[in-house]
Amino acid sequence: MFSTFCSLLALSLAVSAAQSSVPQELFSTLIRQKVLATYNALPQPTKYPQYTDMSIGRWQFFSPDTWTSGFFPVTAYALNTRKHLCLAGPQDPTDWLSIGRAASSALIPLESANHVGHDVGFLSFPFIEELVINSSNQTARTAINAFAKDLAARFSPVVGCTRSWDAPDPDFQVIIDNMMNLEVLFQSALLTGNQTLRNIAISHADTTMLNHIRNDGSTWHVIDYDSNTGAVTRKRTAQGFSDNSTWSRGQAWAIYGFANMYRNTRDPKYFDTAKRLAGYFLTNLPTDGIVPWDFNGPLTPPPRPADSSAATIAANGLLMMSQLETDPTAAKRWSDAAIQLLSNITTLAWNPTWQSLLSNGTVNWPQGNFLTGTVYGDYYFVRAGNELVSMGLAAC
Repeated sequence: MFSTFCSLLALSLAVSAAQSSVPQELFSTLIRQKVLATYNALPQPTKYPQYTDMSIGRWQFFSPDTWTSGFFPVTAYALNTRKHLCLAGPQDPTDWLSIGRAASSALIPLESANHVGHDVGFLSFPFIEELVINSSNQTARTAINAFAKDLAARFSPVVGCTRSWDAPDPDFQVIIDNMMNLEVLFQSALLTGNQTLRNIAISHADTTMLNHIRNDGSTWHVIDYDSNTGAVTRKRTAQGFSDNSTWSRGQAWAIYGFANMYRNTRDPKYFDTAKRLAGYFLTNLPTDGIVPWDFNGPLTPPPRPADSSAATIAANGLLMMSQLETDPTAAKRWSDAAIQLLSNITTLAWNPTWQSLLSNGTVNWPQGNFLTGTVYGDYYFVRAGNELVSMGLAAC
């Protein structure tokens, strides 16, 4: 079965994986310049960039109590990682670690009160990176444990999932994005020994695997459950083209999320699921290899509403799969596919004149928010470059 998929993958990529090349923009000095300029321009009291306007690429800033607020600080941590990965090249004089710590400070009050619901996992990202550097940092440990406690409180043993968006009972809404927030539960379980947190993550992933994924490996964005019985009452979308379509960012979250479940548990069913999800993503790309905002949405004339963030998120998921894969040939296929995604989206969306690194992000097409830069798309662009260097597939 997997060999059949690999053959389909090799045939379906718009450009042969063997010809793929790492885009040099992944290591452009403009990345450091833009991120540093954004840090110096953060409003006080702190607000964080989330997306740009649609015309000239200027960041729009939002209250820390927003689901995307952890992405800018963790981008600084990613550049600190890059600084250490790239010691052989020109030296980066910027103290990215201090910037990451300073930029994270406005997230700390959210430990005791926030309105981001399930997305506390995203808020935890910079604190997780801090513990990689200093495992005894009490500020980071406290933040991770507090955010994990918040997410665990949203778990329903009847449904088997953590609640995503708040709605009056019996409506219990779960979105595919929530696969990304499970990491904070694993991290807190490691810090505290509380295995209930790990069990919640596993239950959520198992229930999502059962109800969110179609037979062809595509995903529904939103599943509505009855909170009293756990029964599925509706399968739909909120940001995609239609209830039966496949929203590309949701598919990318799922690829990454299930690969990460395998990384944390080594249960092969999660890796098998990630492969199915990735197979759909790669075999349903348009002929030019640019990730659309929805795989079933209309391909309108340029400027096409692609989603650069879906491309960079999926690329990171594929690179994780490559590192987890035991078959060297299959591992190369996943990394080649990731590089091709990055190459295609860089050709379309790298925009030196914008404050963001990439343009052509789709925040929410139904609400008219597209053709923008996104802070999360930029983060995963930087992180993909780091992963490629760590894997020996690119040089700084």
